[in-house]
Amino acid sequence: MDLRELLKEIEKYEGKEVKLQGWIRNHRKQKEFGFIDFSDGTCFNHLQIVYDDKLSSFEEIQKYKNGSSITVIGTIVKSEGSGQSHELKLKEIILEGDCPDDYPMQPKQHSREFLREQAYLRPRTNLFQAVFRIRSVTAMAIHTYFQDRDYIYFHSPILTGSDCEGAGEMFRVTNQDLDEIAKMRENDQEKELFGRTVSLTVSGQLEGETFAQAFKKIYTFGPTFRAENSNTKFHANEFWMIEPEIAFCDLEQVMDIEEDCLKYIINYVLEHCKPEMEFLDKYVEKGLIEKLKKAVNSKYVRITHEEVIKILKEAEEKGIKWEFKPEYGEDIAKEHEKYITEYFNGPVFIKDWPKDIKSFYMKQNEDGKTVAAVDLELPGIGELIGGSQREDDYDKLVNRTKELNMDMKDYWWYLNLRKYGSTVHSGFGIGFERLLLYLTSVDNIRDVIPYPRTPGNCEF
Repeated sequence: MDLRELLKEIEKYEGKEVKLQGWIRNHRKQKEFGFIDFSDGTCFNHLQIVYDDKLSSFEEIQKYKNGSSITVIGTIVKSEGSGQSHELKLKEIILEGDCPDDYPMQPKQHSREFLREQAYLRPRTNLFQAVFRIRSVTAMAIHTYFQDRDYIYFHSPILTGSDCEGAGEMFRVTNQDLDEIAKMRENDQEKELFGRTVSLTVSGQLEGETFAQAFKKIYTFGPTFRAENSNTKFHANEFWMIEPEIAFCDLEQVMDIEEDCLKYIINYVLEHCKPEMEFLDKYVEKGLIEKLKKAVNSKYVRITHEEVIKILKEAEEKGIKWEFKPEYGEDIAKEHEKYITEYFNGPVFIKDWPKDIKSFYMKQNEDGKTVAAVDLELPGIGELIGGSQREDDYDKLVNRTKELNMDMKDYWWYLNLRKYGSTVHSGFGIGFERLLLYLTSVDNIRDVIPYPRTPGNCEF
């Protein structure tokens, strides 16, 4: 018997005796009968278990506490109360694992801050049952999208000798004695296991490009790391990234793929997580489902960075007071992203960004000032996807690395890709947790990743 199907479609089992194993989420005891809110974790739905004093074990059952694990045998019957269509009439119960009175996850409303302190127990709450099941289903949606379109799933290395983003905010990895390194104020390269400085990856893109030049279409999906001391709701030191790379693909084509991919993922989650999405729509953000449906049905606007700055400046002239003044050649702030998505009433691709604020690998446009980069901005979340056409001209890429004083010995193989059968190629990255923030409307990255790694927090 498929227990997941049992709890999702309980009416099919009316009149049948079933055996279930799971946990007590709530236990309401009365003098002659009791009600157990039961979950077996296989789906979001719970089952009400009803028992009365006709059972010889009635007094013992009344002692069972919230959080305890149990095995139950009983018959599925129509519910006489409100809130559920069917319930289980208890015949037999076995206490598998008791739970003390100081169990932190009592049936009351807990703050998300408190639940982060109990991260090893918070999956037992309704909110995190919903969030982490959606996380699982979203991961499946991503793999399904790319696998069905003949992309190769590429496992990019976690340990790397190159900094993809050029920001330098990387975790260094060493096999040497840290106290000795501290005394010397540097590590001995000859003693390093790899014979060089190695870090945890900030992106699998560069290695991904090498496989795209062989398989045409690839994607990565794995953990990445940033040694950034940032305590915002949108940043973590460990997070997951989805990074497709596509050969024979220019900027306009990659925007088509980004839009199609995102719409597919949203539809997949809405279809496969209906109870979870309805719960979030009711308790986290009213109108969430409609917001996501609108994103699926919208045609995404495409506009240049220069045009965005012009719109922002015109808004300023009309009386909008910006905290950060918009300027040509500079990045845009969260407030600008919010305004632009509201201005167009939907998702917006911002393309052709100033060269000086973007990464070295992006295709340089003919104007010499901008690169063929694109960010997808979404209402309520801001930037979700960042992508670009990659520079395929060897000389231009070499000159760009020199302009930025990059160490050529770390990138020789990446530069050689432009010598050996180079193609027009593009790619993009989706922060998995940022995507989950958008899908769930949960507003803190710490609440969409099982064990968040943020400054000062590596408890579990």
